[in-house]
Amino acid sequence: MKLRAKGLGLLLLLVLLAICSTIEVSEARRGKHWRSSRSSPGSSQLKKGKGKKSSSRRQHGSNRPSPKPPVSSTPSSGAGKGNQNPYQPSPNAPPSPANGSRHSTPKLPPTSSCGKGHQQPSQPPPATSQGAVFNVVDFGAKGDGVTDDTKAFEGAWAAACNQGASTVLVPPELEFLVGPISFSGPYCKPNIVFQLEGTILAPTSAKSWGSGLLQWLEFTKLNGIVIQGNGIINGRGQQWWTYLDPEDEDDDDTYDVEFERMPQIKPTALRFYGSFNVVVAGITIVNSSQCHLKFDNCQGVMVHDVTISSPENSLNTDGIHLQNSKDVSIHHTNLACGDDCISIQTGCSNINIHNVNCGPGHGISIGGLGRDNTKACVSNVTVRDVNMFRTMNGVRIKTWQGGVGLVQDIRFSNIQVSEVQTPIIIDQFYCDRSTCRNQTSAVAVSGVQYENIRGTFTIKPVHFACSDSLPCSGISLTGVQLRPVQVPHYHLNNPFCWQAFGELYTPTVPPIACLQIGKPAGNNLQSYDDIC
Repeated sequence: MKLRAKGLGLLLLLVLLAICSTIEVSEARRGKHWRSSRSSPGSSQLKKGKGKKSSSRRQHGSNRPSPKPPVSSTPSSGAGKGNQNPYQPSPNAPPSPANGSRHSTPKLPPTSSCGKGHQQPSQPPPATSQGAVFNVVDFGAKGDGVTDDTKAFEGAWAAACNQGASTVLVPPELEFLVGPISFSGPYCKPNIVFQLEGTILAPTSAKSWGSGLLQWLEFTKLNGIVIQGNGIINGRGQQWWTYLDPEDEDDDDTYDVEFERMPQIKPTALRFYGSFNVVVAGITIVNSSQCHLKFDNCQGVMVHDVTISSPENSLNTDGIHLQNSKDVSIHHTNLACGDDCISIQTGCSNINIHNVNCGPGHGISIGGLGRDNTKACVSNVTVRDVNMFRTMNGVRIKTWQGGVGLVQDIRFSNIQVSEVQTPIIIDQFYCDRSTCRNQTSAVAVSGVQYENIRGTFTIKPVHFACSDSLPCSGISLTGVQLRPVQVPHYHLNNPFCWQAFGELYTPTVPPIACLQIGKPAGNNLQSYDDIC
């Protein structure tokens, strides 16, 4: 029995071993069939000797297009190169890997770092440059003060104009001779910075100006244009000025000959026309043949930390000239010239001038307005915290007889004058000729405030000469204290008033008893909106 039981156990063991062997073979077959059904079509290519590279590409996403390197925004070498901004990634940097790629390509900095590499995020790019930088030297400018660099400036501007949000760089320690040039829109992309660090020189030969031009450097129809830096614009206007003394034996004969050849039309050094959001900051403009800095038909203008200088006897060399421009701020600026430090003409409104030094020159003027029987309108002008030294006039409003329009809401406040001929002037009989015809119509003047006008004068403290048909109204004086300074050959005069009406809110020095208190009789002055 024991032997039979052992034999039966052995038989059962053999049966179990056979069953286990069958299960393993079956599982192995099922696994082989599963792997074959999930293999990629490329597996047959592997068998044909295509190698494992193709399989690897497919495994890493070969159906996606390979990434392309970024296109450089700078022009080709044949057209000059714009300097790459250090705050932008280099165009030769490796591209970012495609999504899902397992390649070991190094990662670029995230977009928020602006491609600055290892630069600390706490050090943002300076506000003085933006985007690509186009150096005029890279476009062929020599900067030797003799070679004509006009074409190089045109090339750099064209590149910046096409790029937008970029910078044209005039590098320091170089002098660039540039002829009449227009940096023009309206097809320029916005927000261009003209970074002036060197010196720009005007031509001095008559042939460069032809029969005469109205401006030398012009920026037209632009949006977001900034001219800034520590550089100089030198108009070299001596060739036009007529103050040469014929009895001076030191005058150069060749200089006089060239002067005779210069055209009668004299160019403004720097002019902006039809532009929005204009900033002029830090630069120096000297010796313009006529006006130094002019804004025509502009809106949103800021001028600050600018120096303008020309000799006292250089004719018609206004410092800053505004016409048909709105929302203008001029501050922390030094102006010394042969005409008005600031001239405000028709079509101007919302003008704010403060912290300005003026002298020598003709002061700060509104007008002349209404010349040749034209309409002129100026409103909402504030001039405050200004120093004037040895100027012909202080704060002045001047209009021609025969014009129409209105000057309204003007405030002159905290004006310090020193040896100024006539600190306060309204002149509705303005005439720069030997004689002018008397006319009854006039540009009306209403609502003019004088607050804290103090210092010294050399001819007359106040001069109010207003129209018979449209007397000045709403003149107010507060804290006016003006004391005489005796100057040889000058005769001191008392305050003068003619058809001037308003209020004296505090006693004045000297007393201005000639101002008529109240409003003019029968003065039915229309509103600014109705007239203008």
